[in-house]
Amino acid sequence: MQKILIVEDSPTVLKILRHLSSRLNQLEPVFASSLEQAKQLYSAEPTSFFAALADFNLPDAPNGELIDYLLENKLPTVVLSGSFDEQTQSLLIIKGVVDYVLKEGRYSYELAFDTLNQLYLNQNTKVLVAEDSELARKHICGLLKRHLFQVIEANDGQEAFQHLQDDPDIKLLISDYQMPNMDGFQLVQKVRHEMGQRRISILGLSSADNATVSSKFIKNGANDYLHKPFSIEEFQCRVNHSLHTLALVEKLEKAAYQDYLTAIPNRRFFIKHGRKLHQKAEDKNSQLAVAVLDIDHFKKFNDQHGHEAGDAVLIHFSSLLKTGLANFLFARTGGEEFSVAMAGLSNEQAYQLLDAFREQVAVTEFVYNDTPLSINVSIGVTNHLEEHLDAQLNRADELLYNAKDAGRNIVVGD
Repeated sequence: MQKILIVEDSPTVLKILRHLSSRLNQLEPVFASSLEQAKQLYSAEPTSFFAALADFNLPDAPNGELIDYLLENKLPTVVLSGSFDEQTQSLLIIKGVVDYVLKEGRYSYELAFDTLNQLYLNQNTKVLVAEDSELARKHICGLLKRHLFQVIEANDGQEAFQHLQDDPDIKLLISDYQMPNMDGFQLVQKVRHEMGQRRISILGLSSADNATVSSKFIKNGANDYLHKPFSIEEFQCRVNHSLHTLALVEKLEKAAYQDYLTAIPNRRFFIKHGRKLHQKAEDKNSQLAVAVLDIDHFKKFNDQHGHEAGDAVLIHFSSLLKTGLANFLFARTGGEEFSVAMAGLSNEQAYQLLDAFREQVAVTEFVYNDTPLSINVSIGVTNHLEEHLDAQLNRADELLYNAKDAGRNIVVGD
C-alpha cells in the first residue's frame, strides 16, 4: 500500500489529522512534525510515498521550505496553512502544488483528504486534450499531469474524435474552439450525435471575445466552458467539477441497473441491452438464445434457515453466473429468477452450455453459518426469435415450467 506523508507541527491539528486519516482509501498515512523528520521518513523509502499533506509553516521550515523539498522530489503535495495571502497562493500554484487548504476546521481537513483520494483515482482517469496550439496544449496537459491524470493529446477535432473511437475509457474531453479540419463546435456536436450513449464530460475552451462562443459550446453538448487565458485554479476547479458530476451520474446509473443484493445486472439492464441483441439478431438474421433460470425449492432456504440464508443463496448463485456465463448478457430478473441472452448460439449449443452450468451449480457447495448448502436450478431456453424480446422471454419461461414439471434440476430447450 502506498503512503501519504502528513506533516504538521501543531499537536491539536495533528490529532485531528490522525483521526480523519481513516478517510483515506488504499493509502497509508505516515506522520511527521518537522522538516527534518519528514526528510528522514521520505529518504528512507522514497518510492513508497504517493503524495504529501504538508503544513506550510514549520518551526524548522518557516517559509515553506518543506514544500520546496517535496516538490523537488516530485511528490504531489497538498498544502495546509492557517492563512494564505494572495501572493503566497499564486506562488504555490505556480510552483506546482496540487492544492492548498486553509485550516478552518474539520471540513477543511476532510477536504484535504478527499483531494488526496481523488488524486489516487486520477491515475486511472483518461483525459483527452484537443488543441492545435502546441504551446497551449502542453500547458493544459502539464496542469492535468500535475493531478496525475492519464493525458491524451490531439492536434485537431478529427484526431480527437479518432482517439475517442479507439479508447472508450476516456472520461473527459477538453476542446479548443478554433482548430483546423474540425473545430471545437463540430467535434462536440459529432461526439454527442454519434456517441450519444457514451458517458463523457466535455469542457470547451476559447480565447475568442465573442460572447456567443460559450453558449454555442453548451448548446452543442459541452458540459462547461472556460475562457482563455484562464487561471490555473479555475481550470482545476472546472475539471474536478466536470469529473465529479460525471461520477455522480455513473453512480446513479449503476444504482438503476444493478441488483442491490447480488451486485449483478437487474431486469431493467437486461431488458435494455437484451432488446438491442434481439434487434441485431433480427437485422442480421442471426441466432439469439434466451434462457430463464429459476433456483429450485428456493422457499425452503428461507423457511428452514431464515431470509438471510435465502440472500446468501442468491449471492452464491450470482457468483456462479459471473464465472460460468461471463461472456453473455445475464441478470437477476425476479426473486429467485435469472435470465441469460446468448447471441450467436444455436439452441443445441445454448442447451449444452446451460446444462454444463446446471451441473456446476449442483456440485458446488457453500457454507452458511457452518451449514453446508447446495442448490439446483431449472432452466428453459429458446431460440425462437419472437417479434420482440418479451415474447421470447415468455417462451423461455414456458419451457422453464416444463423443466419444473419434469422433476426440476434439468434444462428444457426448443
